[in-house]
Amino acid sequence: MIDFIEILNNAVNDKNSLPKSNLLVEALLAAEKYSHQEKTQYQFEQLIGHWQLHFITGTKNSQKKLGNFLGSGFYLPSLVKVIISYSSEENLKEKNQGKIENIVKFGLVKFIIDGPSKFILKKNIIAFDFTYLKMFILGQKTYEMNIRNGKDSHSQFYQKNINQQAFFSYFYVSENIIAARGRGGGLALWKKVMDK
Repeated sequence: MIDFIEILNNAVNDKNSLPKSNLLVEALLAAEKYSHQEKTQYQFEQLIGHWQLHFITGTKNSQKKLGNFLGSGFYLPSLVKVIISYSSEENLKEKNQGKIENIVKFGLVKFIIDGPSKFILKKNIIAFDFTYLKMFILGQKTYEMNIRNGKDSHSQFYQKNINQQAFFSYFYVSENIIAARGRGGGLALWKKVMDK
């Protein structure tokens, strides 16, 4: 078995000698296989915080459509910053329920989409729905609106079955790195950051 922990760490920490995409995908698959074999269980609290996306493979459909363009997967360019944030909310009934934010920064523009999330403990899955969008230019909020049926989707989210929802299935969680497979089959690797 390859030393997937070292490769994952190098992929987010060593900008001068990043592992090749195909090697990183092998490491992600090895981490996923190890997690399934060991029946590793994570807690929602381990995911709370801000995580910057470093590497993605795309979904299985996008890989079929784009083929060589995606290759094995790719590192996000430094011009674009994508951060996913998980937080718990005290007013929710269950301790594994919370909020998700996806923040995309490109130059002077920042988009934030957010909504509810829930962690399914035995499966290491976070299901989520994005229901609200905000746009900022030069740090000033310029636009906001409900999306995807907004308030209605938010209020019905916790009653819906996971097969009706977007989700990430986490197979590697450490203090500084998380890795997951999305519902569409793509792989992703994030590094913990202090702010969003």
